Formats: sequence, structure tokens, C-alpha cells
Amino acid sequence: MEHGHRRLTLPGEGVRLAADRWAPPLRTRRGTVLLLHGGGQTRHSWRHTGRRLAAEGWTAITFDLRGHGDSDWAPDGDYTLDAHVADLRTAVAVLDETPVLVGASLGGMTSLLALAADPTLARGLVLVDVTPTTERAGTAEITDFMRSGTAGFATLDEAAAAVAAYNPHRTRLPRPEGLKKNLRRRDGRWYWHWDPRLLDSRQTDPRTLDENARRAREAARGLAVPTLLVRGRQSRVVSTAGAQELLSLVPSARLVDVDGAGHMVAGDDNDVFGEHLLDFLDGPVRLAG
Repeated sequence: MEHGHRRLTLPGEGVRLAADRWAPPLRTRRGTVLLLHGGGQTRHSWRHTGRRLAAEGWTAITFDLRGHGDSDWAPDGDYTLDAHVADLRTAVAVLDETPVLVGASLGGMTSLLALAADPTLARGLVLVDVTPTTERAGTAEITDFMRSGTAGFATLDEAAAAVAAYNPHRTRLPRPEGLKKNLRRRDGRWYWHWDPRLLDSRQTDPRTLDENARRAREAARGLAVPTLLVRGRQSRVVSTAGAQELLSLVPSARLVDVDGAGHMVAGDDNDVFGEHLLDFLDGPVRLAG
């Protein structure tokens, strides 16, 4: 195990959440950043960011959302935003200090609604390619991609090809061996390691999505912490109009567009994403105390 890194378990609301923690030397500690991944991903999507944050003096904690990766699957199949919000609030309650929240896609919506429920939950918010209003065609692409893998893959190369086809913005194909963190082998096939009930109508019904957007807009209006939106310029999920709407709801928020990146901003260009994140932590978050 690498220096400063350890695995841990965080409590959720009735589930256990698998987590990783990267810690800097005590003399350099500047605060804690809690990172939440998007739907269908795992905590491992933040590993490079976690290492970089620790190198710059920040404790970085990432965890698998319920039903994802090594975290528990919900016994009742509840993967609504409210369930994720409850998990996040329970997890933050056991931390040593108030964190900065960094959330991609589903993780960002969860963070935004959690701050509406408890404005003291975090000292800053970074939304990674997610806004209250998203492009329905783009979110449908994500759902379709997730559904396409429910039958599993014969080989790791087949899974890697599916990822490459979904995300053509990546300049290099994912290494098949690296996908083992997100896949599990059963009966001779490889399956994404998330609960298929994530795609139930309770989560994907258009009326639910509309209500989630309404709630997110209300949450954004009430934000009182430093806020940064990092958008992939080639994103099919967050449009220019969606980003501008967030800025109108949160006039103090900052917007950064990352050239050459799509919805998976941190994975498409982790170096540039890390620079913008650190600038935000060293600037608005530090100045806000």
C-alpha cells in the first residue's frame, strides 16, 4: 500500500461504505476533501486526484456510493437521491472536520441536496459536470451505457472497448487490466460492480428527474459556501445554458470549462482538473476560512 494511503469503512444510512483515505504529513495538513463519484463509477475514479491532494497538504477521502464498488447494496433497492444524501450526511458526521465536497454527476447532485438539508455540512462545494438542469439526451446516454453492460462481457478487452466507444474524448484507451477495479467475474463473464437496481424506474422515471432538477435549483439558490463548477467543454450532459443557469442561481460561483473533456472531466484530463481544484481550495475556500 502506498505511503499515506489506507482503506477504511464509513457508515451510511443502514449501509457500509467502502472508502480510501490519502493523508499528508501532519505538519502540512490543510483540511479534508471528500470526493463522490458519478453513477456507475467507483471511488477509484478519484485515486489520482486523491494522491495529488495529499501531496499538496489535503486529506482526501473517497468512497463508493451505496450499490457501487465495494460498498453495500441497499437491502430495499433504494438508490434515490434522498438515500444518497442520507449516506453522505451520516459519513460526514464521523469525520474529524468539516470537509470540502467534490461531487461528479450523481455525486454532485447528492452533495448539492445534502447542503440544502444542512448548510453546515461542508466548507466548499465543487460540482464536476453537473448542474440542476442537465441535457436529457446526455443523461440518457449514460443510462443506456449502463444498461448495455448488464449482460456482462466475455473479456476485459470487450469491456474496455465499450468504455472507449462511450467516451471518445479520451486520448488513450483504458487499460483492460485497470478495469478489474470496476468489474467482477461471475460464471465466466465480467460484470460492472454495481447493483442493477440502480436503473429501476424509481431512479430513472422522467417525473423523478424533473423533480430532482427542481429540488436542485432550490438547493442552489440557498448555497452559502464557496462553489466551483468544472464543466467538460465537450460535455453532452451540461450545456452552456445549464452552466449559466447555475451561475445565475449562485452568483458567487466560479465556472471553469476544460477543453477536450467530456462528462468524465477528472478522467479525461486529471492534470487540468487537479490544477483548478487546488486553485479553488487555495483561493475561495481558504479565504472563507
